[in-house]
Amino acid sequence: MSDERSSGTHANHRRNPTPQSVVDQSLHQIVVVGGGPVGLQLVTKLGDRLGRRKKAQVTLVERSRTHIWKPPLHEVAAGSMDVGHHAVDYLAQAHQHHFRYRVGEMTNLDRDQQEVALAASIDNEGREVTPPRSFRYDTLVIAVGSGSNNFGTPGAKEHAIALDTPDQAVRFHQRMVDSLIRAHAQPGPVQPGQLHVAVIGAGATGTELAAELHRATRHVVAQGLDRVDPERDLKITLIEAADRILPAVPERVSESVMRLLSTIGVEVRTKARVTEVSDKGVHLADGSFIPSELVVWAAGVKAPDFLRDLDRLETSRNNQLLVTPTLQTMRDPNIFAIGDCAYLVTPDLPTPIQPRAQAAHQQATHPVKQIQRRLEGKPLQSFRYRDFGSLVSLGEYSTVGNLMGFIRGKDFFIKGLVARLMYQSLYTMHQRALHGSTKVALDTTARMLTRCTEPRIKLH
Repeated sequence: MSDERSSGTHANHRRNPTPQSVVDQSLHQIVVVGGGPVGLQLVTKLGDRLGRRKKAQVTLVERSRTHIWKPPLHEVAAGSMDVGHHAVDYLAQAHQHHFRYRVGEMTNLDRDQQEVALAASIDNEGREVTPPRSFRYDTLVIAVGSGSNNFGTPGAKEHAIALDTPDQAVRFHQRMVDSLIRAHAQPGPVQPGQLHVAVIGAGATGTELAAELHRATRHVVAQGLDRVDPERDLKITLIEAADRILPAVPERVSESVMRLLSTIGVEVRTKARVTEVSDKGVHLADGSFIPSELVVWAAGVKAPDFLRDLDRLETSRNNQLLVTPTLQTMRDPNIFAIGDCAYLVTPDLPTPIQPRAQAAHQQATHPVKQIQRRLEGKPLQSFRYRDFGSLVSLGEYSTVGNLMGFIRGKDFFIKGLVARLMYQSLYTMHQRALHGSTKVALDTTARMLTRCTEPRIKLH
């Protein structure tokens, strides 16, 4: 029997199921929606522990075909990371780790029937790849992450590029390189704002992007675009509404990063609220205008809008699903929410857990044991979050941060090589969770060798 129920006129047409589309009704059906870092780590572990042993059937629902870890998307935008070298193919990962991958985007939920509804999947040429359909579940895990929140700012959607997906990061990089080549080839001089980049939001993503772009743009110009003067024509402005950049990290880290940005020439505007984005630049509440033909929106996050009306599940003002300490949704114990789309307040923390990479990584491992306990009829355990500190990478310029939790009541400020190695270790931890230590070691060695023959910045 197939678990895929089509919504079109051929819904009752019997198809010959292939081995991958067959559902074993004797097995517990686990459906994970969202193949980001949290969802992909979870289905990989569940597949290895439960799917391989035929204790449950695990299905990943995701609209994209490949996965890339979200924190370094600013490196993709700057051209210092090649998406193709780091992307994980969902279909191959599913085959290797005993879960099923199904293409589609979740649109609705029927809690009474325990079914997830998916929209039709359409290719780049407008052809339907998969029809609207639904999947039955016994346990559902929603891990759809979060995206940028432009707060309804006029022009932001039309004229600013977010960095929520690899496609958006690649799109920005292509626009940046095209702008530099266009400025070099045009007959007249570079106009004010033509090669300026305005980055709205000085959290980790915006701050790291500003530093990466400063280096990347100068590297591209040095490849022969000699009619562009880096010191005169290139400018990067980082805009933040709060009193300081990186408002979510300790002030000492923020101050250190601020000094580094000033040293390399990135202009920082704090206490600056954006009121409008146009094709010519950014308007601020104080009446000033920042000319810029390239604008990145990296301010604020919210969970996807469809979660607001998901069959009566409770949500926060940013569309996050309210969850209990076990990470189950408030109104339905059959549904878990993890990662950026989950809103959790714990007794030991004064504020909700923030949507950060380390929180997502910790939440990715928690449901594995809890779902196993659920299958065994045992009570579920509460999730406990540990804050290990913050790290901010400014690319080759520096990395700074603070570490917490190693000695009770103490935190340590670190910078330079040690901080850089610890920052890189976060990505290595994610890779090991997906592929194991041996494959990660081989891939790392291969990338180190290929860097000797490839451009340090992508030029296309």
